[in-house]
Amino acid sequence: MRTYNSFDEIDFELKRLNLERKIAWEEIKQSGNKVQDNLTPNNWIMPIYSGFKKFGIYFLLKKLFKK
Repeated sequence: MRTYNSFDEIDFELKRLNLERKIAWEEIKQSGNKVQDNLTPNNWIMPIYSGFKKFGIYFLLKKLFKK
């Protein structure tokens, strides 16, 4: 536990802690925005579509060369 010699030191420490809390809150908000962006349908549809496209081309070529 820290001991303080004046009220100015206490005020300074409270301001510093308040700024640290605000910075941490902004970091949490940014993390939430990143998660929200990753969960948008566009970010899911494109990889699925490209996977189906690759599988479809592979399946088509396999069918053509089997005959």
